[in-house]
Amino acid sequence: MKTNLITREGFEKLNKELNYLWREYRPEITKKVTWAASLGDRSENADYKENKRLLRQIDSRVRFLRKRIEAIKVIEYSPEQDGKVFFGAWVEIENDNGDTKRFRIVGPDEIYGRNDYISIDAPMARALLKKEVDDEAVVATPVGKQTWYINAISYSSPAADSE
Repeated sequence: MKTNLITREGFEKLNKELNYLWREYRPEITKKVTWAASLGDRSENADYKENKRLLRQIDSRVRFLRKRIEAIKVIEYSPEQDGKVFFGAWVEIENDNGDTKRFRIVGPDEIYGRNDYISIDAPMARALLKKEVDDEAVVATPVGKQTWYINAISYSSPAADSE
């Protein structure tokens, strides 16, 4: 089951997608459907069929986004979180082999298209929650348990850290 949490950035991204689909993309496709329908025979009209298919996809995504936006809860950063891993944290971890990873713990709606985000529902995120720098986290993986050590915790983006 998905956790209904999201960061402020993720919430704004979902709203932006919804507004684009509803106010810009859907009206554009609707015009194309109307134009293609005016050409006559719809049974062999590829423009009509393709744009109707697109319209169904847009409507499906719009319905999903509206329901999802109503169900999710935006989690804002709080200064009390500093020093510990909580939702929205950028975490750098290292294992015994010296392999390091850096990622942000976010809601399940935010991870798509991002290699540096992991869901709060992921076993790695669950194992890291409430830990501090230099703590170790044991993570259950398909190949067995692995131990990771926390090197750094931040609540600002990596780009902001380097400025």
